[in-house]
Amino acid sequence: MLVCVLFVPALSGCRNSAGNKRAIEVIIDGDGQFPDFLVGTWRADEGGWEFVFEPDGSISSAIISLGRTRMQPGRVTTVPTQLGGEGVYKPGTWTVQYSQESRELIVEIVIDQFRVELGDNILHGRSRDFFIGSISKDGQLWWAERLSFPEYVVNTQKYHDFKLPFDPEGNPGEGLLFQKVPESE
Repeated sequence: MLVCVLFVPALSGCRNSAGNKRAIEVIIDGDGQFPDFLVGTWRADEGGWEFVFEPDGSISSAIISLGRTRMQPGRVTTVPTQLGGEGVYKPGTWTVQYSQESRELIVEIVIDQFRVELGDNILHGRSRDFFIGSISKDGQLWWAERLSFPEYVVNTQKYHDFKLPFDPEGNPGEGLLFQKVPESE
């Protein structure tokens, strides 16, 4: 599994040198077709995460855990916060990789920049999340390990541009169970 985590960033790192970044990259092994049973909405049991997969394997929208914000690839999202401020999220390149042989699905969600106003406080930074796991035989469940690599900075009255500590070696991952949402919901 670690090899997959290292493999995906290497693939997503190959970009056009002219700076024309694509909003999403899709890599399907086997016959190259994204399976019909994966098309639709997948919602996690915790953290607020949700992905909407299209027939070509791309993600048309995602709800991220940070602010429970619905985003679209390649589009800046601005939402009001509960304390009267706003949150602004700029996505990076998102990646979907599926192996038909092993039924393993890997999703990478990159937020290049975000800024969230929380009253007089501000949280800003960037994040990179990987979701790696196998799809059940019936195509309704995806048990995924989430690996998160946040770079968060806070501004408060007491702390100015304080980078929140993060130890990648102490990042054990989080198990999430995604369930396919019936089309009627």
